[in-house]
Amino acid sequence: MTDPDAPLPPSKNRPREPNAVFGFFGRLVFPLLVLQARYDVRGGEKLPKTGGFVLSPNHFSNYDPLIVGFTVWRLGRVPRFLAKSSLWKVPFLGWVMRSTGQVPVDRTGRTRGSDPVAAGRRAVERGEGVIVYPEGSLTREPDLWPMRGKSGAVRLAIEAGVPLIPMAHWGADRIMGRYSKGIRFFPRTHLTLVIGDPVDLSAYRGRHLDNHTLNEATELVMASITELLVGIRGGTPPAVRYDPAQHNQTEIGRFEQEK
Repeated sequence: MTDPDAPLPPSKNRPREPNAVFGFFGRLVFPLLVLQARYDVRGGEKLPKTGGFVLSPNHFSNYDPLIVGFTVWRLGRVPRFLAKSSLWKVPFLGWVMRSTGQVPVDRTGRTRGSDPVAAGRRAVERGEGVIVYPEGSLTREPDLWPMRGKSGAVRLAIEAGVPLIPMAHWGADRIMGRYSKGIRFFPRTHLTLVIGDPVDLSAYRGRHLDNHTLNEATELVMASITELLVGIRGGTPPAVRYDPAQHNQTEIGRFEQEK
């Protein structure tokens, strides 16, 4: 288990993936995250030290990327997220995004090579790790359990031939609630994060990836994430996974009242 208050550099047997720009900004911001919360990180040895991979966490707070990114960095890898390509046009921010190796995605489809999976594949083929939230958005499941996933993460892992690693975390909603814009700084929050074994996708490699196949593989990922989450938060997840396409979208209004 990783010491929640361990120094930011990884241990000597986990050399830091080099990125001077991310290291500079990380050392400015990440100490503040340590003051804000205690990090109980389990299974850190399962994150590859080198080479491409896809990391798929659960998602129930807009604070998630900071927590996940911080953890990946402490484990020696540069966290790279799929992000809107428009951010690359913002002065200075665009330079930071390029310099830290974030992955631009044009969701308008008006730019050549705008397929998010293709953008992620180029990154992992360079030996980088990409973080893909398989739910695609904050979960709408009332009790914050993972909802039905989308196929982007498994498509990327299968087509690129890299491991897909599930991750679960709990406690972020005590810092920033789902759909909340406010951040709590006190009291110091306890966060638990666990990294699981790579999902076995061998049965799907080399096959035609139609919708049925991708949905089947995606459910394996969501089941792995849910199992990890049960281990750290307890409780019993719904017998049927929440599918936002089958629920009234006005439920979001109720969720926005959460603090």
